Amino acid sequence: MLYRRAIYPALVRLGGGDPETAHERVLAALTFISRSAALTRALDIVMSLGQPDTASLAREVFGLRFPHPVGLAAGFDKNGVALHALAALGFGFIEGGTITRVAQPGNPRPRLFRLLHDQALINRMGFNNEGAKTVAARLKRMRALPVPLGLSLGKSKITPLEEAAADYLASLDALYPYGDYFAVNVSSPNTPGLRELQESDRLDALLDALLQRLGERASQEERATPKPLLVKVAPDLDEAALERIVDICLARGASGLLAVNTTLDRSGLRPDTPVRLRDQPGGLSGRPLHARAMEVVRFLSQRADGRLPIVGCGGIATADDAKRMLDAGATLLQLYTGFIYQGPTIARRMARGLLAGASSPAR
Repeated sequence: MLYRRAIYPALVRLGGGDPETAHERVLAALTFISRSAALTRALDIVMSLGQPDTASLAREVFGLRFPHPVGLAAGFDKNGVALHALAALGFGFIEGGTITRVAQPGNPRPRLFRLLHDQALINRMGFNNEGAKTVAARLKRMRALPVPLGLSLGKSKITPLEEAAADYLASLDALYPYGDYFAVNVSSPNTPGLRELQESDRLDALLDALLQRLGERASQEERATPKPLLVKVAPDLDEAALERIVDICLARGASGLLAVNTTLDRSGLRPDTPVRLRDQPGGLSGRPLHARAMEVVRFLSQRADGRLPIVGCGGIATADDAKRMLDAGATLLQLYTGFIYQGPTIARRMARGLLAGASSPAR
């Protein structure tokens, strides 16, 4: 494939060997395209040449219409700068962020690492973003997107866990007019203490506050139903913890689950993965996460018994991966690391593969 043989190596060199620098330069190019309606339309036309009609893959989930189930996960466009270009690449929905109330630089660099032979990444970004008010001001100026936009909300690093609900509420209030749905990120391993918010009492209190606020806003706007709120879970939780999360989400009226975030587990890596990479602190994503992501999605689906839509995420790189994740119980899908390694056509190719029954890889 041209991307794997020529374009991806060029992107690696573009960043001088630093994955984050390469990401920034690609994002800058997509941002430039996004600013122009004409360039965005041209990209969409070029990307759709020869592609079949995927209208039959459209679905309605938690009250939103998705043109197909393959979306982009949070983390790629943290500040909402390139959303139109990303939509033109063919994603059925896009999740921006993760966004915190307070602008923060994230963890010291280097903080993003390629594990090429594993088709994986390790990151310890630390929710680097411009803050909810700045992102909201940008989204206010932005043209309407042709696909649903989700916004991932995280806790500011400086905020104590005891004040987490107020922190998330401030971000929700700032960003509320611009998100079609909101995701509560309580599962990143890169903000100290954040995963403690998955514990029963803390998660229950957080969801209570956020869902009450969404209900209040819906009443003010005379909306029939509040905007959807999803909870993003870690792959490192045991079954008892996952059961509790499902039960809390059902009891509180959350709209769905995102499964899964990155993992601290390294058991899926190849034996020949260099120790200098294997031992990097941070969350692992990509192919080594896929089997565990499937397990979690299947378990959550069985526990929820159709009462909570699940967005499956973790190591999806081919149309067969996508089909298996849907068969495991996911209703929608998200990509990130697969997008990095497989290139800009992956969403359209994956949708095409799903249309054909996913008997061949989307590479």
